[in-house]
Amino acid sequence: MRERLASRLGFIFLSAGCAIGLGNVWRFPYIAGQNGGGWFVVLYLVALALIGLPILLMEFAAGRAAQRSIVRLHATLTPEKSKVWRLHGVAGFLGNVILMMFYTTVTGWMLIYFARMASGAFVGLDAAAVGAAFGGMLGDPLTMAAAMLAVTAAATCVCVAGLQKGVERVTKGLMLCLLVLIVVLAVNSVCLDAKNSGSAGLAFYLVPDFARMKSVGVVKVIVEAMNHAFFTLSLGIGSMSIFGSYIGRDRTLLGETLHVCLLDTLVAVSAGVIIIPACFAYGVHPGQGPGLIFTTLPNVFNDMPLGRLWGSLFFVFMSCAALTTVIAVFENILACLMDAFGWSRRRAGLVTGGALVFLALPCLLGFNVWGAFQPFGAGSCVLDLEDFLVSNLILPLGGLAFALYCCHHFGWGWRNFLAEANTGRGPRVPSALRVYCAYVLPLLVVVIFVLGLVDKFAPRG
Repeated sequence: MRERLASRLGFIFLSAGCAIGLGNVWRFPYIAGQNGGGWFVVLYLVALALIGLPILLMEFAAGRAAQRSIVRLHATLTPEKSKVWRLHGVAGFLGNVILMMFYTTVTGWMLIYFARMASGAFVGLDAAAVGAAFGGMLGDPLTMAAAMLAVTAAATCVCVAGLQKGVERVTKGLMLCLLVLIVVLAVNSVCLDAKNSGSAGLAFYLVPDFARMKSVGVVKVIVEAMNHAFFTLSLGIGSMSIFGSYIGRDRTLLGETLHVCLLDTLVAVSAGVIIIPACFAYGVHPGQGPGLIFTTLPNVFNDMPLGRLWGSLFFVFMSCAALTTVIAVFENILACLMDAFGWSRRRAGLVTGGALVFLALPCLLGFNVWGAFQPFGAGSCVLDLEDFLVSNLILPLGGLAFALYCCHHFGWGWRNFLAEANTGRGPRVPSALRVYCAYVLPLLVVVIFVLGLVDKFAPRG
């Protein structure tokens, strides 16, 4: 008997928790800052509706129809064609594993910075010393290993405890904590912005300005918005199809998909409201790249009234966002092993947890002991290689595979997809969308894939 989530809210929170990760709360604000703010946010929302939502819907539908994880999904839905699609299942499983190979380490960073912020370790440090603290952490494999072990152990315990009693219950708690912190931190940031810079940060972030967009490059802003809209939902590796397999058929899937997308978007946009106005309030440009939250924001918190408190709450917020993704992806890997080998949840969970500890070591050691290995040239590391494999290869090709599988006769087919998506009560997917989903959507995914490779390997300067 397939396990079931206890409630609709559990499904929405668990699916959204998988989508809501560091891409939302870490990457989105600085990408928005680099691309001129307002128009980037608008284009991101448009791209999310055009690209992210339909592929998410397809993942949910295929998962619910098959009642299996991605490793067994194609063999269940289309057994006569499973050999052709087997590679997609294998790639999806590997995508989840590789994602966890670096995500547990990065989540550990959030826990370390929460501990340091709460203990007052940054109090009195100048900008150079704060920046050096991040480099010092990367050069300390034992501290990072301890944090990674804590993250992996927590995910193992939660998933072994069961779908309802462990995964669903804990994810609900983390998501509720996340949403409360969003409100508290956003209100504080907006008040700081209004007091110190006349709400210039909010205007930059939320008010479209074509002149700013033009100065960055119109095409560049459009491409960045499309890229982030696709990657924000973690599509293509079966992370969402597994949650579709845990729900019943009493509701159509369009409404559920919309709820997940809206919650994911709320967190991403709110993260920008938290970070960008605070940066403007203290004269810091928000487009400083990945180091923004580790090398820049601690300085902002140092200058802020009650900064130690606000900084601690911010890294709790970041930790909650990261942990929801860790638990969701861990559950996906565990479910794949259960489906593939018939293992018990306990056995699959313990094997997954143990394996991920060792598989995380290359990323962890890539910043120090193995620092000489620079796969993409000077300054790169193992994390960059692992992120490239997932973000630039497996995710877009997996998303393309889902679009083709659900819309064409050589896969599951449009009629089967539409029937599953529209089963139950609620909003229905119009059949007229077939042409768009079958031909335009795959083309857009191919464009994202190609542009991602060009951006990665094109000569700089």
